[in-house]
Amino acid sequence: MKTILYIIQKEFKQIFRNKGMLPIIFVLPLLQLVILSNAATFEVKNIKFGYIDNDHTSTSRALIEKFNASTYFDVLTDFPSENIGSAAMLQGEVDVLLEIPRHFERDLQKEKRTNLGVTINAIDGAAAGVENVYVTQIVQNFNQHLKVDLMQISDKQVQPVAIETIPLFWYNETLNYKTFMVPGILVLLVTMITLFLSGMNIVREKEIGTLEQINVTPIKKSQFIIGKLFPFWVLGLGLLTIGLIIAKLIFDVPMVGSLVLMYFYTSIYILVVLGIGLFISNFTETQQQAMFIAWFFTVIFILMSGLFTPIESMPEWAQIITEFNPIKYFVEVMRMVMLKGSGFMDILPQLLKTLLYAVIMNGLAVWSYRKTN
Repeated sequence: MKTILYIIQKEFKQIFRNKGMLPIIFVLPLLQLVILSNAATFEVKNIKFGYIDNDHTSTSRALIEKFNASTYFDVLTDFPSENIGSAAMLQGEVDVLLEIPRHFERDLQKEKRTNLGVTINAIDGAAAGVENVYVTQIVQNFNQHLKVDLMQISDKQVQPVAIETIPLFWYNETLNYKTFMVPGILVLLVTMITLFLSGMNIVREKEIGTLEQINVTPIKKSQFIIGKLFPFWVLGLGLLTIGLIIAKLIFDVPMVGSLVLMYFYTSIYILVVLGIGLFISNFTETQQQAMFIAWFFTVIFILMSGLFTPIESMPEWAQIITEFNPIKYFVEVMRMVMLKGSGFMDILPQLLKTLLYAVIMNGLAVWSYRKTN
């Protein structure tokens, strides 16, 4: 026990003695949390909107006013012709181009139907799909009001039946995207820092030549590994604490569930990350190699964790692979506990899988570590 405490004390001294390491451990992750939580969003706003009004009637102007009143569109200009509008889209001046045909108002009154031309810049397919939904909703809303006006003009005694839907949004009443993103970004930062530091830790001993000296000492392999990794386990929990404080003070993210449960799961999850880091360090000779391999797996884990894209939208083979992704479970648990107030039994499936992952990875890491004594 004294040997483990001595190694732990030595590791903490090395960490806090290195002034260049402290900003990397604490300052940079917190800046990333603040920046990424504000920047990482799938909401599409400030859409550059242009239109070609070939009708110039009160109805066409009313339709344009609907887009002008929307918070998603920035109505820029009225293009005199389709060619000029298309050239503006080619130059990136507009994202959505609406063309109102001639006799737009007359066809609505006589034929009860007409067509609108909508051109959307679809280089970003996901954004184009969202923009198309926005346009469709505004046109449908305009169409409904127009039907009511026409019915009132033709027969004031006839009133259309109005069916109103009242949505109820659970767990994120204001539909604030930061509420969804902050727990995931926090998972990302805790994972990256603990994985990179633990992955480079043993390799650093190899590079400076102290690992061979340790290998010939009577220190047991398990004592050495526990002593080397325990400080990073503590740092991971410390990062979680600071991140939760920032999430509450800056982003006002609700924390409905138990903090004790959150820390309990995180303590097991960090063991998984430390095991992966140690396993990587056992097969690398330089810190650059360890960093590259850790980054390679981290990118794959992050992109397939459901942090940025829904797992349900992935191909079936990809969904099967995500079952072996520990970050997926951490993201799910953080959002479940923080936003839904889930209890121990609710996160038990993720907890058991993470615990199994921790046992396997740390077992492989200890087994693959070579110590000659």
